[in-house]
Amino acid sequence: MKWKGRRESRNIEDRRMQGGRRGGGLQIGGLGLLAILALGYFAGIDVTPLLEQSSAPASTTTTTTITEADKRAGTFVSVTLADTEEVWDQVFRAQVDGAYRPATLVLYKGVTQSPCGGASGATGPFYCPGDRKIYLDTDFFTTLSGQLGAKGDFAAAYVVAHEVAHHVQNELGILGKANSVRQRVSQEESNAISVRIELQADCYSGIWARQVERQFGSLESGDLQEAINAARQIGDDTLQRNSGRTPMPHTFTHGTSKQRAKWFEIGYESGDLNVCDTFSANRL
Repeated sequence: MKWKGRRESRNIEDRRMQGGRRGGGLQIGGLGLLAILALGYFAGIDVTPLLEQSSAPASTTTTTTITEADKRAGTFVSVTLADTEEVWDQVFRAQVDGAYRPATLVLYKGVTQSPCGGASGATGPFYCPGDRKIYLDTDFFTTLSGQLGAKGDFAAAYVVAHEVAHHVQNELGILGKANSVRQRVSQEESNAISVRIELQADCYSGIWARQVERQFGSLESGDLQEAINAARQIGDDTLQRNSGRTPMPHTFTHGTSKQRAKWFEIGYESGDLNVCDTFSANRL
């Protein structure tokens, strides 16, 4: 992905120098902890037993240092966010009766707060409709590449684009309606709706990838494969299987590896918001 030296977004809220409080007793290495927590987030797995294997003394305040790698990651995210802004502005002009209002992306290290609750390695990257902001600890990119097997700049860009896609759903009124229904149904039915939300976001991410290629010419050989591989690596069935568990479809919240890759490809091939209507699809 060609991203260096390109326009950055103004909609970045950088909280990385604010530091935070962390529990002190976990004996799991930093990357291992992130991998476990990310696994719980993406697969809907209760990781508490893994975390409780170690003692947990009182939390301590950390001093945050911004490394060169942190700076590079922040610039990368800012450029990727800028791309999403231009892409969705154009898509809304062409396909939606209304203007696109960009999301703000919060960069943090360790922990921070949002209207949707605390943000940390336990939550992974997420979009909060309460303040229309995306929360991202860029250390997750290390987990994505090293522990989850999704390497490459475009795999990381896909993560950003997926969260922006939730903001697009919110702008279109889809996310609010779906979450309202989820509050009134059983856990299994709520999970099924969540899967459709996530697969639609993957489809929207495919639209973004298509437009990035056409508008900016920034994709390089192998980039699409990186994004599709990332979608597969964070499928619920793959994550549960890699955690040593038998996949349990009724607990899925994001979709299988096959489904996630499929809907990303549908978005990329069509470029059409209407084709991404996972809620009307008979088969996912």
